[in-house]
Amino acid sequence: MRLIRHIDEEVLQRTIERCRERRIIIPTFAQQMDPTLIPDKILSRLSTVGLWDIDPLNLFRITWKNDPETGMFNDGNWIEFPPELTGVDARIIGLVGKWFPTGAHKVGAGFGCLVPRLVSGNFDPTRQRAVWPSTGNFCRGGAFDCSLLACTAVAILPEEMSQERFQWLKSIGAEVIATAGCESNVKEIYDKCWELRDTQSDVVIFNQFEEFGNPIWHYWNTGSIISGIFEQIKGQRGRLAGYVSATGSAGTVAAGNYLKERDSGIKVAVSEALQCPTLLRCGYGAHRIEGIGDKHVPWVHDVRMTDMIVAIDDEATIALMRLFNEPRGQEFLVGEGVAPELVAKLDLLGISSICNLLSSIKMAKYYEFGQRDIIFTALTDSMELYGSRLEEQRKTLGEYRESHAIAHFHQYLRATGLEHMKELGYWDRKALHNFKYFTWVEQQQRSVKELDALWDSDFWEETFQQVEQWDELIRQFNAQTGLLKDLS
Repeated sequence: MRLIRHIDEEVLQRTIERCRERRIIIPTFAQQMDPTLIPDKILSRLSTVGLWDIDPLNLFRITWKNDPETGMFNDGNWIEFPPELTGVDARIIGLVGKWFPTGAHKVGAGFGCLVPRLVSGNFDPTRQRAVWPSTGNFCRGGAFDCSLLACTAVAILPEEMSQERFQWLKSIGAEVIATAGCESNVKEIYDKCWELRDTQSDVVIFNQFEEFGNPIWHYWNTGSIISGIFEQIKGQRGRLAGYVSATGSAGTVAAGNYLKERDSGIKVAVSEALQCPTLLRCGYGAHRIEGIGDKHVPWVHDVRMTDMIVAIDDEATIALMRLFNEPRGQEFLVGEGVAPELVAKLDLLGISSICNLLSSIKMAKYYEFGQRDIIFTALTDSMELYGSRLEEQRKTLGEYRESHAIAHFHQYLRATGLEHMKELGYWDRKALHNFKYFTWVEQQQRSVKELDALWDSDFWEETFQQVEQWDELIRQFNAQTGLLKDLS
């Protein structure tokens, strides 16, 4: 699937002028993967810019390698969860997403969807509005990009998402449309997109669930950072055994493609909420694991590469949110032998990150992974985006006591087992692929021919390789703005 099929020179020249006015230099995908490729004159200026500032230079911080202490770059940010916490011998490594601009890794997906159109003249920031359908963090990333471009962002997200999301979006100047429902009400978001398409001629929809820029960004950036961290920590006998990602828009899942192409033995698991077991049981429902969209299979999910489905009870994620963040819960964990240094970092796990951790534990138990085996997962955002949820629990359930900590630790960590899991065979994967028909062909005007193409491995290989063309267009674009040359 070629995202760039033509260059619109007229729009491109207007975009170049807008970026020249706004002092926007666009990083290449290669520079986001490897910040040592960033020119020294940009690095020197980055040292004066805050990590979350609405500043064009922070486009170069759309990477897993931001150093929160120095403000520059490192070899990645991760947490290793030990057996004292997980109850399994396998090493579980979580990539930390908090240190991206906006505080969530979804800003990478936003970049991947927007920039190819921007540098080819297929989106006009001077005349068009960018619409970002989302369950929370994707529209944050899109609004961040639009603020830099001085164009209007339209954020569409369910009305039951955390208040932190709505407050931040309004503060950055985005138009906010709240649709009915919660995490699992994705169709309502799609319906609003069609309404905007049909009634407003100046909108461009950046739908993360079908935009290939989303998985392409994660294939290269999330896949490569996992590979790099593994080389740092594997020791003499370490084995890259598993990768776990919540389904969501299926962008982050694409890191599994990168890893499997380099080691076919790795197992890739996708996680979803038990209350809405779409992949596990073709089920439906509502849940509280914010950041996961449900009731359909995303167009950009390469289900051929998925080995396992794991469903997590949303009550477990909410209970562990309190265990990890309440003083009594933290004291209990230390008493159980969890290092205080790790306990102090547990606020780096947002609600869907806790879901990913639990899924990693279940994967380790299912495959009987041992001390040699290393599982990677993504901590997509942090508790900084969910303070209101913690306060709601306090108001509803009262003070968090040691008795709660004991119950939650043993029920949701120690006693988690092999329930609500499914290992996929060939026809199980094909069934999930066929399930896309009902959303994408019947509802979203995709063709059967397009659907069939998604089952072809060559399709995905060619799709992921587009990034080389994009980087060349980015370099040409920056050359025409002249900003990099003018930097002193």
